[in-house]
Amino acid sequence: MATVELTKDNFDEVTSKPEGITLVDFWASWCGPCIRFAPTYESASEKHADITFGKVDTEAQPELQARYGIMSIPTIMAIRDGVIVYAQPGALPASALESLITQVRALDMEKVKAAAAKA
Repeated sequence: MATVELTKDNFDEVTSKPEGITLVDFWASWCGPCIRFAPTYESASEKHADITFGKVDTEAQPELQARYGIMSIPTIMAIRDGVIVYAQPGALPASALESLITQVRALDMEKVKAAAAKA
């Protein structure tokens, strides 16, 4: 699956699905680490067709950058069943991205949602 360009107009629609995983790469064209990470992210999107891989260009989408407090790029966010379960800055090597995907798949979302409701 190719990556999906996320904007303020489609971000919520794409990421708030009641079931499924969305990974989001916050990036900018002037960011060297972002450019180096892009092929790794694209490759993962081709291996995991059941996951939505989105990209937010922080220069074109400052509202989304501000909304999620993105202070450093690239930042990778993982959303499962409409809940943000991971958001950290830094380009990941392929092995770490695969590990993140495995961990997000393994989450017990009933526990995650219960903990979020208490917070």
